[in-house]
Amino acid sequence: MLVIPLLVMTLFVFALVDIILRPSDQVRHLPKLAWVFIVILLPLIGSILWFAVGREYAPSSRPRRTLRMPAVHAEPTVSAPGRDLAPSSTEAQLAALEREIAEAERDQRIRRLEEELRRRTDAGETA
Repeated sequence: MLVIPLLVMTLFVFALVDIILRPSDQVRHLPKLAWVFIVILLPLIGSILWFAVGREYAPSSRPRRTLRMPAVHAEPTVSAPGRDLAPSSTEAQLAALEREIAEAERDQRIRRLEEELRRRTDAGETA
C-alpha cells in the first residue's frame, strides 16, 4: 500500500533536484522557478510534465563556452562578445594547437637571437 505514495514522492524529489541542478538553457517552455512551483503544487502531474516536456534531453544546441588559459609568454586576449573561446571541432583544435606551438617556437627563437645580439654587442664594446 505504501509503494505508490513512495514512488510518487521519489519522482517528486528527482524532478525537483533535476530542475534545480539543470542549467537554464536546458529548460523548455517555462522558467525554472515556474517548473518548481508546478512540481510542488502538483507533485505527480508536475513531475510527469517536467520529464515529458520541460526538460531538454539532447545536448544543448548552443555551443558551450570554455575558458582557455593563455600561454605564459602571451599577452591576455579579449575575445569578441558571442565568440566561442574553444574551437568547435577536432581539426580546429589541432590547427589552433599547431598555431600555438609555432608561436611559442617563434618567440623562443626571437629570445635566443636577441640574447645572441646582446652578447655580440657587449663583446664588440669591450674589444
